[in-house]
Amino acid sequence: MKKQWYRLDNAALIFPAVMRKNWNNVFRVSVTLKNRVDPEILGRAAEDLLPRFPTIYVRLKTGFFWYYLETVDEAPKVEEDYAWPLTPMTRRKLNKCCIRILYYQNRIAVEFFHSVTDGTGGMAFLQNLAARYLTLKEGAVIPPEGNIVDPAEPPKEEEARDCFLQCAAKGKVSRAEANAYHTRGNPEEGPFRHIVTGIIPTEALLAKAHAEGVTVTAWLAAVMAEAVLARMKADPLAGKRSHIKITVPVNLRKTFGLNTLRNFTLAVNIGFDPRLGEYTRSEICRLMHHQLAAETIPQRMAGRVATNVDLQRCLPLRLVPLPLKTLAMRLVYTLSGESKGSLNISNMGVVKLPEAMAPYVERFDFIIGVQYSYPNNCSVVSWQGKTYISMIRGIRDSELERLFFSSLVEMGIPVDIESNRR
Repeated sequence: MKKQWYRLDNAALIFPAVMRKNWNNVFRVSVTLKNRVDPEILGRAAEDLLPRFPTIYVRLKTGFFWYYLETVDEAPKVEEDYAWPLTPMTRRKLNKCCIRILYYQNRIAVEFFHSVTDGTGGMAFLQNLAARYLTLKEGAVIPPEGNIVDPAEPPKEEEARDCFLQCAAKGKVSRAEANAYHTRGNPEEGPFRHIVTGIIPTEALLAKAHAEGVTVTAWLAAVMAEAVLARMKADPLAGKRSHIKITVPVNLRKTFGLNTLRNFTLAVNIGFDPRLGEYTRSEICRLMHHQLAAETIPQRMAGRVATNVDLQRCLPLRLVPLPLKTLAMRLVYTLSGESKGSLNISNMGVVKLPEAMAPYVERFDFIIGVQYSYPNNCSVVSWQGKTYISMIRGIRDSELERLFFSSLVEMGIPVDIESNRR
């Protein structure tokens, strides 16, 4: 297969610049099947998809002015899940391939360096990998519908486009906003990350959110904000000026009616200033709901995209050598990136599959990594009436998860807890 190369999309530019020796932005999507995974057949399925997904099977390369992605000659070797999720990808690893394909018992997992794609693109690839595997292993006849494509067809041009360049407004929206409180605690040794997953009936979440007149994402953000506020009140080093803000990645495919397999999300921060007084849960729900609705209208998002794209298009900046760009991007990220949110809640929504494929599938999971400067994050995905809320942390203190899931139980929502704790 002829080598191809791709410029990093606008959202992807930051990730190689801010990665560290023991940290980079990696996320995982996984599917648990009804039957045990055959690694040899999974490897064949991965190879079969190589020509169909050239923007996924890529390595990270370093140019004089920018990083870029280059297609690989063969799919990465399928590996048994050998340690724990989201082990940082080294630069040597990224120079070979920017994804991992893993298996363990009934589970197929794919981990992505975030410059390749976002959660929506990653889930689409995972679904196609599982579909191809089930075709080879079970003889399943799975039609190309929804996210499932015909692997024999050539890639679609729209899958490789940088949609940010198409939807930027003429005017820009300022990045200025208040800094947010970050939880803290004793760091875990090495790259191990604690993951606690709460399994919840989706109907119960919908009922609570609808009772408040808000979306599930806004409702979860409100409950999480309460938990973060409780941690801040118990933290003697928090400072009185800290805001409580939840970062919510927004899928711009829905906002602008565009489609791509590359990154096309933009994060917004929603929350409140505790100095203004006490808030009831209903008041926090309304704040989260209205802020999220206001920030995600197309015009507002287009202005935020323009703020980022204008820097990418700036000719003097484009001519600056990569090492200097990297320093500048790290500075911008420090000042206007992670400092503005307390933690992420990334909600994938409900996964949909063709009817011929669904009977083979037990569940889906979605896990994002911790940020460099704060140790907690949360990701959500729903499948066949169950919602899987995964909280990840790089510290030993589990108080935030306890507060969050205890709140759900106190509200009458049944929660089954799983953990990878050693």
